Amino acid sequence: MNTNRDLNYRLFIQKEKGFTRTAFHDEIGHYHYIIEGNVKALRKMFETPRESFYEGKGQLSDDPVRNVIYHLVVGVAVITRMCVDAGMDQNIAYTLSDIYIKRGDKCRTADEVLDVMEQFQLDLAERMREIHKGGAMSLHVKRCTDYIYDHLHENITLADLAKREKLNPSYLSKLFSKELGLGVKDYIIKAKIETAKNILRFSEFSILDISISLGYSSQSAFTAAFRQATGLTPKKYRDIYFSQKEFI
Repeated sequence: MNTNRDLNYRLFIQKEKGFTRTAFHDEIGHYHYIIEGNVKALRKMFETPRESFYEGKGQLSDDPVRNVIYHLVVGVAVITRMCVDAGMDQNIAYTLSDIYIKRGDKCRTADEVLDVMEQFQLDLAERMREIHKGGAMSLHVKRCTDYIYDHLHENITLADLAKREKLNPSYLSKLFSKELGLGVKDYIIKAKIETAKNILRFSEFSILDISISLGYSSQSAFTAAFRQATGLTPKKYRDIYFSQKEFI
């Protein structure tokens, strides 16, 4: 489809109205606060009047709410990829992206969408701050953590990971403890529990389905592991957090 006619018309209208699009580097400038984990600077930036959000931005929909939702999706996509490039686990970053876009999709006013946009940026900034505190992961550990999150449904062992990385199991175990403060087995348990929390909060999948998807031998085994880690059963956790409707 040839878009030249529409393009020329839109450029003419923008010129007539004196519309100046925000320069790319200015548009993503504050994203560096997120990458750096500078939560304080980000919060201060959000103190500016919300009307300024629309300055220099194109109109993506005639519907004002959908227009902001589209901008949310674009922003989330860019920020997510920047955080992954800066060291955030890919699976975590993209799952957070899905969660916040879904929240935005349920909004009924433009202000609600902007609330979600701010929550997303602060959430990732805080996570990036923790990543910087912990120091950079070695390539071996980073590859192992990515593999763990991609294969939570499997029975992963230290020996499996060491073989993949062509390392001595004892050496890899020491790397995990030094860089993450956890042994491999404990890290895998933590990854499964954190994933389970998100599924319980933001979906209606049954507890049995969750236990199967995370590689537990039974629902009772999953419940026991979850209770040991959180002090709550999966059902109780969902009753508390799902009922707060944080996903809306």
